[in-house]
Amino acid sequence: MENKLLTIRPMKTDEVEIAVEWAAQEGWNPGLNDAACYAKADPNGFLIGLLDEEPIATISAIRYDSTFGFIGFYIVKPEYRGKGYGIQLWNAAMKSLTGCNVGLDGVVEQQANYQKSGFQLAYSNLRYEGVAGGDVQPDAAVVPLSDVPLDAIEAYDQPFFPVQRTDFLKTWINQPHSHALGIMENDQLAGYGVIRQCRTGYKIGPLYADNAQLAERLFLALKSRADSSQPVFLDVPEVNRAAVALAEKYGMTVSFGTARMYTQNAPALPLNRLFGVTSFEIG
Repeated sequence: MENKLLTIRPMKTDEVEIAVEWAAQEGWNPGLNDAACYAKADPNGFLIGLLDEEPIATISAIRYDSTFGFIGFYIVKPEYRGKGYGIQLWNAAMKSLTGCNVGLDGVVEQQANYQKSGFQLAYSNLRYEGVAGGDVQPDAAVVPLSDVPLDAIEAYDQPFFPVQRTDFLKTWINQPHSHALGIMENDQLAGYGVIRQCRTGYKIGPLYADNAQLAERLFLALKSRADSSQPVFLDVPEVNRAAVALAEKYGMTVSFGTARMYTQNAPALPLNRLFGVTSFEIG
């Protein structure tokens, strides 16, 4: 007997938590406020697949503008996998991003499957795990990001992402259970980072800085804001050797990896200044 067609529709705002909860069950360790933040990126960007009114599959297809989108949260409930339901939702998500260069962070073992849908590898990301906390000397150059004008933060953030993401950015840097810090040099913002509480421990992301020394000072300041009994995670582009060296200098070890892939040419991001990825789920 053929499988039924899924009913596919955009999630309501409160349903985004379903995708986040399933991500937690998959071991992806989402942040405590990820659902609210991600919904700001594109209120219609989360799709749900229902079978007889039962949610069985989720995916995010964030359309940032007419040129760029990002796929994430592609999850099918275990008992429904291998039955053709996931591909129905995948096709709907990709159709919603028609005309866009689409990015994703896929687990490495799925790379060949994504290539069949037109994705090509740009580089790999590595998730490093270490210990939070630590004592740091006061650093006058490290300031609460709330002390920095939003237009300066937006201007600094813009090169690190293919398109403007103002609504998401404002929510991300002001979310509960987090700390957002900037580092100043010559009265200009020279880097910023966010550490947020997750289901397990804390994640630092993004971590952007003009050079490795500034990144290290920000990293230590962010890490010191978290409970020293908890783990801390940092997702770094493997091609940024200084970012890899920073993580390993502080005893962090690789726990996970993804393949950053795009359907068109990889955006020209300043990966040498990108020391921590914002999110594997929405870019």
